Amino acid sequence: MNRAHTATLDVDWVRGHFPALDSDWALMDNAGGAATLAAVADRTAEYLRRWPVQLGASYGPSAAAGERQAEARAALAGLFSLGGGAALPPEQVAMGASTTSLLSRLARSLQPTLAPGDEIIVSDADHEANIGPWLRLQQQGLVIRWWRVRPDTMRLHAEDLDHLLTERTRLVCCTHASNLLGSVVDLGPVVARARAVGARCCIDGVAYAPHRALTLAEWGVDWYAFSLYKVFGPHCALLGCSAEGAALLANLNHEWMTAPSPATRLEPGAWPYELAWGAAAVPAYLDALAAQHGRPAFEVISAHEHALVGRVLEWLATRPEVRIIGAAEAGPERLPTVSFVSSRRAPEAIVHRVDEARIGIRHGHFYAPRLVEALGLERNTGVVRISLAHYNTPAEIERLLAALEAAL
Repeated sequence: MNRAHTATLDVDWVRGHFPALDSDWALMDNAGGAATLAAVADRTAEYLRRWPVQLGASYGPSAAAGERQAEARAALAGLFSLGGGAALPPEQVAMGASTTSLLSRLARSLQPTLAPGDEIIVSDADHEANIGPWLRLQQQGLVIRWWRVRPDTMRLHAEDLDHLLTERTRLVCCTHASNLLGSVVDLGPVVARARAVGARCCIDGVAYAPHRALTLAEWGVDWYAFSLYKVFGPHCALLGCSAEGAALLANLNHEWMTAPSPATRLEPGAWPYELAWGAAAVPAYLDALAAQHGRPAFEVISAHEHALVGRVLEWLATRPEVRIIGAAEAGPERLPTVSFVSSRRAPEAIVHRVDEARIGIRHGHFYAPRLVEALGLERNTGVVRISLAHYNTPAEIERLLAALEAAL
């Protein structure tokens, strides 16, 4: 049967693009690292075989390599506007080994624009990637203000910024979605409040990007980072910059490399050429998925994931010994990442029992130890986390619930 142009995700078609899924393991640790597209591996190998040269020379292979890199950068820049809005120019996208690496570079690049007494707001809901680089600036006299999760709702509330923002606020740094809670932060009210005092916004989109389309221009943020290895690509990451944000960046590259491109300024040495060429398969896959279903890719993805996470949350809610960490029901502001603790078993013990069923989940604080502590949990114990992707199936969910039944 031809299942093209259907409202329901064709999971068989999807899974055919991911070689790692051809096993008896069910992968549900996707927030830590998603399965990689076959086309990503093929393109990466192709680049290493055909263009293993440095860019910028006049001879043929180097010129061809340069063309491949320009093509890849343009394709990857397109990921920042899949949901609509103005396209992000390729020269406003930097690539690095990880989001942690890119945000660390960003902080160093912005340091000359900041003066002692200037204030930066960070959130205790964030991955440490969007906290640590800003805390280190305290050594230069900058002031850190904490935007804290409300323990009763387990969410960040934009109105809580009102008593934190001042005329000295220069940056508001927060996550777009918690990698532990699965909750989405509405960026509109955050950006509006920051703009009202002349501050700029740096957003960690790692937990959001695999599940929803990005619309960087519409959100109005200045810097937005996410990891491609969480979005079915190789182990690298992207940082998109607004034009205004790009203009603020100091050069971290060699002193003679002064081109007005933020990509150049934030990419000392070079970006990973073969990974860039491989990663360009990600937007191509999303385009193919949209064509297969006759709908935007992330509309189909989010609908499928909504059904999966709803089943998990529904089952967990029936267990009196379980405390769900985050919203207990599926909804538009809830991604398919579920964390919980049990009054009967430690997270580590639960996960090890689930391992035996050949299902991959994880326990810990997931580089958000401040959030774990803010919610009254033990940092060293953490939570059990189930993180789903669009290639997971209803049958895998039932396998998981059966394994949890035995583990709890």
